[in-house]
Amino acid sequence: MPQLQSKLDEITFNTRKLVQPERLAISEQTIAELFETGIEDRVLPVGAIAPEFTLPDAISGKPIRSTDLLALGPLVINFFRGRWDPYCVTELEVWRDLYPELRERGAFIVAISPETLRQSDFAVQQYGIPYPLLQDTNSALAEQFGIAYSVSAALQKYYRSILVNIPFINSGKNVMAPVDDAVWKMPLPATFVIGQDGVIKFAEAHADFRVRPEPEDVLAAL
Repeated sequence: MPQLQSKLDEITFNTRKLVQPERLAISEQTIAELFETGIEDRVLPVGAIAPEFTLPDAISGKPIRSTDLLALGPLVINFFRGRWDPYCVTELEVWRDLYPELRERGAFIVAISPETLRQSDFAVQQYGIPYPLLQDTNSALAEQFGIAYSVSAALQKYYRSILVNIPFINSGKNVMAPVDDAVWKMPLPATFVIGQDGVIKFAEAHADFRVRPEPEDVLAAL
């Protein structure tokens, strides 16, 4: 089974070789500040009832209902930041490769981000994602799972400096969207396993976007 974290650590290693220290320092500081907010303690835990949702699919645009999926089998939910994030893309690809095994176990998976359907459609086509990518506008569902946060002003400035246009990616709005605009809301990368009874069987989210759960641990919860 692929080791996701080793792949992510390689991205981190290469990034540290290529990116200026002062830019890396901004990222490190924002991770520390996000951790200090206590957001990890607010993530919906194992044993909680998962929020129901109806969200549009990137390919068809049709609504995907969690209740419909859970009627057929357990559900893995992967919250990701967007296709602009190489860590998220790597995670999507690992689950792409594990999709046949997931289905053999009778389970389903959806990946959810605040980015527009057009952006997610690009990701599906580019990376051959076989499972639904859903749009969570303004991270409203992520908020219910306890993993949504507002991007700090310093990090917004940093994203603009590296031409990651979050307002456009998440809504099509202009890059100069106000710093407190809802399009600047983002989910922690997070993975949940929901049983057919609607109860959360696995929950993991980290303030450090470079850390993700290993798929084998997720699959063990099915």
